[in-house]
Amino acid sequence: MPLSDKIRLTLFLTVVGTVYALSAIVLIRRLWRGGREARWARLVLGLAAVGLLCMAYGYWIEPKWLSVTHVRITSAKMKKNARPIRIAYFGDLHSARQPVLEDRLVEAVAAEKPDLIFFAGDALSETEGLPVFRRCMTRLAAIAPTYGVRGNWDAEIWEKLDLFGKTGVRELDGDALPLRVGETEFWLAGVPISGFWRTIQTLEKVPPGALTIYLYHSPDEIEEAARRKVDLYCAAHTHGGQVALPFYGAIITLSKFGKRYESGLYRVDQTWMYVNRGIGESGDVAPKVRFCARPELTIIELAPQP
Repeated sequence: MPLSDKIRLTLFLTVVGTVYALSAIVLIRRLWRGGREARWARLVLGLAAVGLLCMAYGYWIEPKWLSVTHVRITSAKMKKNARPIRIAYFGDLHSARQPVLEDRLVEAVAAEKPDLIFFAGDALSETEGLPVFRRCMTRLAAIAPTYGVRGNWDAEIWEKLDLFGKTGVRELDGDALPLRVGETEFWLAGVPISGFWRTIQTLEKVPPGALTIYLYHSPDEIEEAARRKVDLYCAAHTHGGQVALPFYGAIITLSKFGKRYESGLYRVDQTWMYVNRGIGESGDVAPKVRFCARPELTIIELAPQP
């Protein structure tokens, strides 16, 4: 975990721990002495009650509340009269033995009628989730051509599992593919999460000046992608913090850039990058809750410049 993440997480946990420690002291004093608490004690108890409500919301409601984000970007590399390319993309499904949002995700993607579907990695939270993940991806591949890459969980924990076998999904493992949608020819490149050298090797396969989309699990390779004039970079990994604060955003992102690219659309030189908040919860560093970081399906419309 980057140092900046550790500092923010430590401060957050310290504040939360202090509130509940003081609440415990107030309750013990009430039981021991009785009587009316001071104003500060009532404030502490109120904050603790709000915290419990937030925890309940983050566990029971938000993880099951899918959001669909629509983004339109333009490229001078597309012909003026070309129809837009419609992309449905998401990451961090983190399937477990019991499905949570997988069925709702398939329905939402189908309703958007995409030309392409991208999965930006982190398939499972436990081995028993493999059938759930494969069923979801098989249904998605029946909607439109679907491409996926491996995230850090996939590459480090599930490296021996055949995640995409017989699903119809094309796994990108350092591949750069020429594709066509309508009148537009472009290149799709994808790499499982790894060192920057894989990004360099893969993008070198793309002809200079070609319209290029890069699929990678985290935003950490954006600088290299921007140097090579990638047009669209699709990432995930941060979960939008998974637990975020109103007006502040993510507490941790597990990205080397910290909060710079925590979620949403960014422009880096000539490259557009979208960082998707993901669908599931890792249950690793962050708890299996979501707060102010709803699961997200991103619909990107790549259109010619007017």
